Amino acid sequence: MENERGSWGSNLGFLMAAIGSAVGLGNIWGFPYKMGKSGGFAFLVIYVLLAIFVGFSIMMSELAMGRKTGKGTIGAYHALSARFKWVGWLAVFSPFVILSFYTVLGGYCIEYMSLNLSNLAFAGAEIKTGSDLFSAMLTNPFGCVMFTFLFMVLCYLINRGGISGGIEKFNNVGMPALFVMLVIIIIRSVTLPGAAEGLKFMFLPGYAVQAGFIEEAPSIISVLATAGGQMFFSLSLAMGITITYGSYMKKSQNIVKNSVVVVFADTLVAIMAGIAVIPAAVATYGPSATLTGPKLLFITLQDVFQAMGPIGPLFGVIFYLFVLVAAISSAIALIEVVVTFLLDHAESKGKQGSRPKVVFWVCVAIMIEAAIVALDGLGSNKFVPVPFQEMIGVGPWNDCWLDFMDAFSEGLAMPAGALIMSIMIGWELRTKPITDEIHHGAEQIHWLNRFMDICLKFIVPIAMAFILGGQIGDFFTMDAEAQGQSVYYIGYCIGAVILLVSWLVAINSPKRKETL
Repeated sequence: MENERGSWGSNLGFLMAAIGSAVGLGNIWGFPYKMGKSGGFAFLVIYVLLAIFVGFSIMMSELAMGRKTGKGTIGAYHALSARFKWVGWLAVFSPFVILSFYTVLGGYCIEYMSLNLSNLAFAGAEIKTGSDLFSAMLTNPFGCVMFTFLFMVLCYLINRGGISGGIEKFNNVGMPALFVMLVIIIIRSVTLPGAAEGLKFMFLPGYAVQAGFIEEAPSIISVLATAGGQMFFSLSLAMGITITYGSYMKKSQNIVKNSVVVVFADTLVAIMAGIAVIPAAVATYGPSATLTGPKLLFITLQDVFQAMGPIGPLFGVIFYLFVLVAAISSAIALIEVVVTFLLDHAESKGKQGSRPKVVFWVCVAIMIEAAIVALDGLGSNKFVPVPFQEMIGVGPWNDCWLDFMDAFSEGLAMPAGALIMSIMIGWELRTKPITDEIHHGAEQIHWLNRFMDICLKFIVPIAMAFILGGQIGDFFTMDAEAQGQSVYYIGYCIGAVILLVSWLVAINSPKRKETL
């Protein structure tokens, strides 16, 4: 039966929304820097291989889970699994917590777009440096909260319109516009004097060390962990989005082809975003440029636009509008995960949920947690103490409220959830219920069942255990010199334990016997 909650108006609309959910801030400030410091083209090859064998298989699985059950994340896990029903809660927890800081960053984009509009309108006025602007913004908590609120209002208006009437309509306009704006910025970026150095940083193996961007080349293990982590988060896996979006798919839609398009488009936009920002930053600052994180967007690139002269603010407006569209397309997908769960829950109780009301109260709850992050100003204001700082010290996981929220959502819940999900499908369900669903709407692909078997039983669980270990090491290493690699080893051990325990639970599940 078709999903009575609604469906995508067209397959193109689904693709635009799915690509929009994947294309976010992480692509813009994370992918290009990690690619450059991890060996350029070598990193890209490893990233693509992981995207094929890990990202592609997880994306198809999550879309199939959603469409097969016609439910959001928690409902899908309850319908499919006997022993892993609780994992769905991780995939609702993650987007809700991620939105606490994602909305704040979206508010920053609106503020910077308005600042560049002001500079464009009042040419000749004194312009502050990117560092001064960023510092002034962070230490103005009222302004940060208000711009976060404005971002939330935009998301609310889109989500209340529903799947085809809100999310699909926005992405049908937003994604083509994003691509056009990205091309404009790329053209300007690569034509700046010295931009070639930035392209060499991204694509030439060993150039990052040779030119002084980094001190030494990372090990192959480090490159694998970096590429795996970036691929996982870039494709928005294990945060409930693809299960939720899949639950609104029609049976006639081809999951295999759609997954290929989304993975390819997300990787392409990530590379294009790198070409848009890295050459411009390097042309202005050289090897000392900040090439990752919020400072890349709000300090380094703002200085780049100011260095362009009178025309610079115009490119600033275009760039921050591009980043804003990317942020909104991801944020509305994250909001929809929570909204769909609540609507499904109301339906399971025999009630008819009101989408406008549910979206309103979800946005209110998000705004409350986002206000804490906004008031904190990346640790500049100390309005609300970050947990455990006084007790055990300050580390990457609790340096500010943004990092604290990030550590427990993207750092732990998402990779752990993806690891357990792959074990559930590969060993408890034996992949057949999922591959049968994938074959609906597609020609029979003879190699698909074997491919999914190998990936979900072996490749994905091992890769996700490795990624989880790397995330624990990245977030929870308090003193790198004193601890060395010990935290990473602990992280890998935790990943291995979760993998082993999940496997033992899966092979002893009563659901496994039903699939024989």
